[in-house]
Amino acid sequence: MSHQVKVATYNIRKAVGLDQRRNPARIINVLNEIDADIITLQEVDRRFGARVSALPLAMLEAETPWMPVPLHFRPAAIGWHGNAILVRKGIEVRNVAPIEMPTLEPRGAVMAELSVAGHSLRVIGVHLDLSGLWRRKQVRALLAAIDACPRLMPTVMMGDFNQWSDSGALSELAFHHHRIVQTPKSFHTSRPVARLDRIVVSHDIQVSAADCHVSLLSKQASDHLPVWAALHIG
Repeated sequence: MSHQVKVATYNIRKAVGLDQRRNPARIINVLNEIDADIITLQEVDRRFGARVSALPLAMLEAETPWMPVPLHFRPAAIGWHGNAILVRKGIEVRNVAPIEMPTLEPRGAVMAELSVAGHSLRVIGVHLDLSGLWRRKQVRALLAAIDACPRLMPTVMMGDFNQWSDSGALSELAFHHHRIVQTPKSFHTSRPVARLDRIVVSHDIQVSAADCHVSLLSKQASDHLPVWAALHIG
C-alpha cells in the first residue's frame, strides 16, 4: 500500500524578509503553517564568517516537529552551501551525502536516503546557478549522482533551480526517469512572475496535489514563496 508524504521547498533568504529584517521566528512559523513531512531549504546558512545557520538549531528543536539531516560540515550550520533538509521526527535518515557540482558561484546540493513509514525515499535539495550554461552542467551532475547510487529508489529533487521555463537546463530531465511537478510561480513574493522553485520526482512517485503556500507571513518572510507537493510512494 502506498504512503502519502508532504514535501516542500523554501528559499528563506537567510531569514531576511521583505522588510529587510532577519527574523528566524517568522520563517519557523511559515514552516509550521506548511506542516510538511520533508522540507528542503536554500540560503539557510549565512554566507560569511562561521556561516552559522539563519535558523538556530535550538529554535528548530523547541518549536518545530523537524530535525535537520546531519551534515556536520560546520559546527553552527545546518546546511551545505546553504542547502539543508529537514525531516519530521520519526523519519529514519539512512544515509546523507553532499553532491559536488560544477559551479561558477558557491553552489551545491545535499542528498539524503530516508525511510518513511517503511518506504525508501531519496531526497535531494538544490540551489542552482544563475547562468543557464552552468545550470545545465549542474542538472547533469545531479542526475549522474543519482545514477551512481547503489540502490534504486523513488527520488524527489527540490529547490531553487533559478530556471524560468521548463526547457533549458530542465530539458535534461527528458533523458532521465524524472518529471517536473507543475507548481505556481513563486518568485518574487510581492508579485510572483517566475517558477524558480521546483519539485522534480521520479516516475515511480504519484503526485496528488501541489501548490505555493501563500499566507500573511509567507508574503513577508522571504522573497520566495514556499512550494509544496503531496506525494505517494511505495
